[in-house]
Amino acid sequence: MEGQQELEAALRQRGIPVTAGEPLARHTTFKIGGPAALFAALQNEEQLLQALALCRGLGVRYTLMGRGSNLLFADEGFDGAVLCLDGAQGQEDITVKQNSITAWAGAPLGRLCTAAAAAGLTGLEFAMGIPGSVGGAVYMNAGAYGGEIKDVLAEVSFADETGAVRSLPAGELQLDYRASIFQQQKGWCILSARFALRPGEVQAINAAMADCLARRRAKQPLELPSAGSAFKRPKGAFAAALIEQCGLKGFRVGGAAVSQKHSGFVVNLGGASCEDVLRLTDEVARIVKEQTGFLLEREVQVVR
Repeated sequence: MEGQQELEAALRQRGIPVTAGEPLARHTTFKIGGPAALFAALQNEEQLLQALALCRGLGVRYTLMGRGSNLLFADEGFDGAVLCLDGAQGQEDITVKQNSITAWAGAPLGRLCTAAAAAGLTGLEFAMGIPGSVGGAVYMNAGAYGGEIKDVLAEVSFADETGAVRSLPAGELQLDYRASIFQQQKGWCILSARFALRPGEVQAINAAMADCLARRRAKQPLELPSAGSAFKRPKGAFAAALIEQCGLKGFRVGGAAVSQKHSGFVVNLGGASCEDVLRLTDEVARIVKEQTGFLLEREVQVVR
């Protein structure tokens, strides 16, 4: 990778942990992915802005990741710099002010939910148990159990393609089902997000969050590596129901399989490759389209 040595040296000079040839399978919930030419663990917004400026200045290809819960990296890895926002190790910047809560993009979504509950603020109960980062949740407009990030998001701070830090209200972020403006504006990088919540009873909030966790544990194959829901919900139907209707529970390609517990999940049975997952999801989509007429679109983000 051209500029790799210069970038690695510059990151180290700024105190940013960086590793060459880091296996990306170690950093995704799917446990799949080859090595990154460079892997930088960014601990705060300042380090993220520095890393972005260095990559752009040196012409180094880069990609961003949070907690790796919705990513599928290629088997050959990533020939560039992976900028990981999951390097804070419990020192995430989460602040509460009156009825709003602000978190940096690398903060785990679960920590945000816990902070909201502790402050007696309701609105984020649905998100408890979603295994992503705040930035990833905004990027995908994550949702569960009838709630979505767009329901509570107030404002997002981000770095644009020039490196300038800007903010936009939620109403200007084109938030839709598993979609946001950040998926279109590839040069934009989420820095932090502010959520507008409502006062509530701490006991009731905690009970609702505990219920979400219990439902996840009961219905989802959390004992096996996966990237959550493999497909987006098609209009007028549910992906899991369609897949089960087509008799595809347990359908397998290599080390990847449709979960026997929840057919909306593709799981890594051990040693699954990126190509296994892609071939499996392509075949599932083909069969579902052929038998039901519904078109399934992968929800997991593929990075090559």
